[in-house]
Amino acid sequence: MDFDFDLAVRAFPLLLMGAGVTIKITALSVACGIIIGLFVGIGRICSVRIIRLLAAVYVDFLRGTPLLVQIFLIYFALPVVTNVHMDPFIAAIASCSINSGAYVAEIFRAGIQSIDSGQMEAGRSLGMSWVQTMRYIIVPQAFKHVIPPLGNEFIALLKDSSLVSVIGFEELTRRGQLIIARTYGSLEIWICVALIYLAMTITISRFVAWLEKKFAAGDR
Repeated sequence: MDFDFDLAVRAFPLLLMGAGVTIKITALSVACGIIIGLFVGIGRICSVRIIRLLAAVYVDFLRGTPLLVQIFLIYFALPVVTNVHMDPFIAAIASCSINSGAYVAEIFRAGIQSIDSGQMEAGRSLGMSWVQTMRYIIVPQAFKHVIPPLGNEFIALLKDSSLVSVIGFEELTRRGQLIIARTYGSLEIWICVALIYLAMTITISRFVAWLEKKFAAGDR
């Protein structure tokens, strides 16, 4: 089979539009996931037993079930309970955010626990509360440690966001499927989709490496 370069060229701008939607979903989901994950991660090491338990249940459930199932639960099952139709964009962001939050929680938990316990003792000896010590001393230091794994989570979610195509949301993968349905150019379109994903992940990897070097240089 010959590769149809003309089809690839004509389809590329449409695929880039889908890539823009993919980046939007991923960026919003990771941003929400970082907020969720920070609080859940702190909850995982909280001295209050019930908070630790609830955080553990959240993390175990979200990490122990496929993202695809979570998308179905939010888009199809939740409206049955609430009797409210779920917009595909909202469902995509919500499912990806809560899924990302579970993984980010473990990233922050590990980052916080990597900080020497003497830092907490020093903060408390200065008259700070536990919350103030976490906010002003522990979390800022931990954030530098979690940049690489957060970058990996961004890349993983960028690729996993293709699963929202099952609810008809037109991100990169879904846009490719629609073009193939019209043109039957599976080879050309999927190669273009793969190359676009590759370009995005490489760009993010380079940016994360730059951030890591910047923060490392600031410590010296």
